Amino acid sequence: MSDPASENAQPEQPIASGALAMHALKAAGVDNLFTLSGGHIFPLYDGCRQADVALWDFRHEQSATFAAEGLAKLTRRPQVAALTAGPGVTNSVSAVASARFGGSPILVIGGRAPAATWGTGSLQEIDHTAFMGPLTKQAVTAMTPDEVAPTVAEALRVAGSSHRGPTFVDIPMDVVFSPGSSNTIADPMAPDTHPHDPEDVARIARRLAAASHPVLIGGTDVWLDGAVEAFTALAETTGAAVIQNGMGRGCMPADHPQVLSRARGAAFKTADLVVVIGTPLDFRLGFGSFGAADTVHIADHPAQLSTHADPAATAAGSLGPLLTALAEHTGGPSGDLADERRTWLAGLSDVEQAKREEDTDLLTGDGETIHPARVYGALQEVLDRDAVVIGDGGDFVSYAGRYVQSYQPGRWLDPGPYGCLGTGMGYAAAARIAHPDSQVVLMLGDGAAGFSLMDVESLVRQNLPVVMVVGNNGMWALEKYPMQAMYNGWDAAADLQPNLPYHQVVEAMNGAGEVVTKPQDIAQAIRRGFDAGVPYMVNVMTDPSVAYPRSTALV
Repeated sequence: MSDPASENAQPEQPIASGALAMHALKAAGVDNLFTLSGGHIFPLYDGCRQADVALWDFRHEQSATFAAEGLAKLTRRPQVAALTAGPGVTNSVSAVASARFGGSPILVIGGRAPAATWGTGSLQEIDHTAFMGPLTKQAVTAMTPDEVAPTVAEALRVAGSSHRGPTFVDIPMDVVFSPGSSNTIADPMAPDTHPHDPEDVARIARRLAAASHPVLIGGTDVWLDGAVEAFTALAETTGAAVIQNGMGRGCMPADHPQVLSRARGAAFKTADLVVVIGTPLDFRLGFGSFGAADTVHIADHPAQLSTHADPAATAAGSLGPLLTALAEHTGGPSGDLADERRTWLAGLSDVEQAKREEDTDLLTGDGETIHPARVYGALQEVLDRDAVVIGDGGDFVSYAGRYVQSYQPGRWLDPGPYGCLGTGMGYAAAARIAHPDSQVVLMLGDGAAGFSLMDVESLVRQNLPVVMVVGNNGMWALEKYPMQAMYNGWDAAADLQPNLPYHQVVEAMNGAGEVVTKPQDIAQAIRRGFDAGVPYMVNVMTDPSVAYPRSTALV
């Protein structure tokens, strides 16, 4: 037990319940609070001062909440956003939904109109829990001062429990400013995890041990659940082909001989078993259908197992112990089976290399216009192995998924399965906070830039330098070209102003930047961005006639 107000045996001084909440969160490991200033939550800010919690503020609550979500993804620890009542909370809804779909452990604390006058029409009076409940694991109101600190501490614990996700607590204004009966806070409790069933693991092990052409797919929860080493050990023990998606990227480095990215299609066509670990069987993975191959689904919690794909076998539980047990049960192949796996993987590696060579001109060529892929070729020239790469966009960021190589875990951020644009500035802030000494680069579509570009001011003001690379083609390309295909060349609501000087917007907020119109100038522009020491925008004029060659089914 701890008493944050007690010092040198002096009499206990009352602490506002909102401030005491920050002491409880600090005791549970929270070092940062993300916000946009609002009078309903002033005591939380005072609590940050008392408890030595860093306070980061933004120009839009969506960015603040995305920053909390981004830091949760990068650190694998629950993070907190505090938002004022009414519009402050509603502005966070898309970010909260993204956290729910992505399994990101965040707690959103909302202000709330005073309890004593509830129902009279106070400023921003609305029942947040009615609409936050379906989006979160838990949405509650702390109705008395004594409930505030334990309620937020429990909500943080629930957010970090398997399966992770967002939680919500709001606090009436007359409660958050009032002290409770004691300043004592309880010791934090550990999050819940789910044990695996050994029989489920044994069933999967038998299938994996017998497979000639097994593929392992590692998803975001391999990273978030702390199973990187166990996943790597399973892959290397079995000699399976490895494909990584979401924040699973980099759990094994892109240049590991078992890791494939460009030969995914060839692997799926010839596989006899696909073991999907820590990611849903959604549109990104063909809804769990891999041709003639049997599918196995492994998740950190039973609620995450597929209910639509009818996998051949499933297992759920804390992924580190589960994958370790699976490797021990399966063992490595021997004899003819080992030879067959090695030969198959060698063939896939040849396909991988051939596809990379096919794209050499696209990634390195110097033409009159800039193909979007050429931006990523330039990026490859300048990135360190521990760089954090963030994607916020549609068509332009699709190329990032194809061409950006991740060599360390926890260094890739994208909008995730919910696909919400506007993550960029919040994620960029989180990346700089989490990795102050690494390169941080945000790849932005020009459409996505419109969601959060004003928060460059927040980055500048709080000394969070990042490089932003905009693929500027003057359109919503992800919509324009499919619409034209559907309507015989006609499209609507898909155009933006061409050649807009977005870098000048950044300069106006005391960042810096430049425009690039020639392929050969991209890499040096990005290098100047990394050297600038301020938020820096590289505004690349990409060829508007180029659309990403899309084949993934979305519905």
